[in-house]
Amino acid sequence: MIIGITGTDGAGKGTVVEYLKESGFRHYSSREFIVAEIERQGLIVTRNQMRLTANELRKQHGNEFVVQQAYEKAQAEGVTNAVIESVRALAEAKYLKAQGGVLLAVDAEQKLRYQRVQERRSVSDQVTFVDFCEHEALEKNDPDPHGMQKAAVIEMADYTIDNSGSLAELEDQVDTFLQSLGVST
Repeated sequence: MIIGITGTDGAGKGTVVEYLKESGFRHYSSREFIVAEIERQGLIVTRNQMRLTANELRKQHGNEFVVQQAYEKAQAEGVTNAVIESVRALAEAKYLKAQGGVLLAVDAEQKLRYQRVQERRSVSDQVTFVDFCEHEALEKNDPDPHGMQKAAVIEMADYTIDNSGSLAELEDQVDTFLQSLGVST
């Protein structure tokens, strides 16, 4: 089973991935793939550079490219239960579903998500709330034809989790999602 994870920044996609890994899923990270490309080019890793690099990869190789790379790697490794984090473009979501994958969206209230990204303090998270909101607006519907359309991708999700509560509540929702797919937890 291939599960694609989409959602808003700070919603808990990584926490869901960690829980799925405990259930036997192998993780493939779009972020790691993009960061590796940025570093290969000798550029500085920032949220904006991640967006620009992903857009350029999609422009050069097709809008499904980032997720396609993760899927093909899982196939080459013989992995049957994989989770691909993070599906950000419509073509990526369509590709995932065409391969029989399932799309899971994770969301939470915006101020709570901002607080979470400030706590994790990754290089790309060091932004003001205004910057966070501006990045989010752009990523929801990037005017670049090779850009992110997170809002439309989230709408395509087969299942959506609201992670505004506790970790136990999140895990219960993931269990319910897995059970809906016939996966025992």
